[in-house]
Amino acid sequence: MPSWQWSKKKTEPEADDGAGHLSLARESLRELLHDARLPDGVRDSLAHDYDAVEAMLQKLEHGHLHLSVFGRVSTGKSSLLNALTGEEAFSVSPLHGETRRSSMHAWTEIETGGVFLIDTPGLDEAGGEDREALAREVAGRSDLVMFVLDGDITETELDALQAVISQGRPVLLVLNKSDLYTRDELDSLLQSVREKTRDLVDPDNVIVATAQPRPQVVVEIDADGNESQSERARLPDVAELRLKLWEILEVEGKTLVALNASLFASDLSDQVGRRILVARRELGEKLVRTYCVAKGIAVAFNPVPVADLFAAAFIDVGMVVHLSKVYDLPLSQKEAGSIVSVIVAESAALMGTVWALHFVSSALKLGTAGLSTIVTAGAQGAIAYYSTYLVGKVAAEYLAEGKSWGEGGPKKVVAEILNTLDRDTVLRDAKREIQARLGLS
Repeated sequence: MPSWQWSKKKTEPEADDGAGHLSLARESLRELLHDARLPDGVRDSLAHDYDAVEAMLQKLEHGHLHLSVFGRVSTGKSSLLNALTGEEAFSVSPLHGETRRSSMHAWTEIETGGVFLIDTPGLDEAGGEDREALAREVAGRSDLVMFVLDGDITETELDALQAVISQGRPVLLVLNKSDLYTRDELDSLLQSVREKTRDLVDPDNVIVATAQPRPQVVVEIDADGNESQSERARLPDVAELRLKLWEILEVEGKTLVALNASLFASDLSDQVGRRILVARRELGEKLVRTYCVAKGIAVAFNPVPVADLFAAAFIDVGMVVHLSKVYDLPLSQKEAGSIVSVIVAESAALMGTVWALHFVSSALKLGTAGLSTIVTAGAQGAIAYYSTYLVGKVAAEYLAEGKSWGEGGPKKVVAEILNTLDRDTVLRDAKREIQARLGLS
């Protein structure tokens, strides 16, 4: 069962609960708007979302509630909203799927605050991804969703219902066009719908309605016995739905708004977090490449093997310290040195031949003159570049996970990074870049 549901056993919230929730929601949204930790470019990339935050804050300040309809095309969503408002506020057409875009209208039936009804396009039965995207959009703008059916629920509708509920918004299931069925047929339909949705929607929240009933056929016989037929319009029957909505808004209106705003803020926080991580990864990648070149050149020009190793360790430690600042998880030189040691040890165990080649290259350079330095600089520098690149990639993953190696430990992380790297390509690119910096290409 979803974590948020209405049920007969649910206790009514205290009088000030809704106001308290609204205050917390406003605070969360304002914190999002004024978060000074956002890297350059992240706020710009989320400009549309932050406009939505501003709109959400305005909605909270004015005490507005948004109720939307959702469902397949031609289930009578627009007619249902018109029946609730008592006027032709939403476009109704016999054409299949006439509603192309969302529209909103104030519900004057409710006097306690600004309640707005939102009509939406029919869900796309063709593609699951489109259906889920539409469900997210509808749920994101709604404090409560009325999911409209006109018969037994289909697999497509069930998937769409699950997608809406997964967004954390409360849902009423409305079986519209009830006048098309006999009493027995309607009872069977209700039983079937409630059974199929029992893990998603409380049975009490499956409501029957007739938004646009068929005209009543009237047969008249005149004095001469001649028979004639005419049609008499019938009034919509949405009393049960209106009463349910009234009860919900009376008891939980403010809480619903706060719930929606808080979920909205949480969703946007997650998006911001992902964008920040992407921005940090991109910045970290550039930083690692810079250190790789520095290490490659330092190792290529240093003729003493021990100094090679010292320079390599010093550069790697400095890189990890710098990386930790990029990820806003600063490390000391000692902590960075320990991380480098762990990565080097695991790497050496997993790729002994590359590290052996590094030592052979160092020994070769020691026994030759300056010309040998020029000859071997590209190869040895490329290996040094590669080793630092590996250390940088692994350290970045450790920092991205909040200074954690995860359940598999550092060996698993190193192995996964090694599997994603094309060693020959990295070495070739490293050699070319180092030789370019040395003026050898």
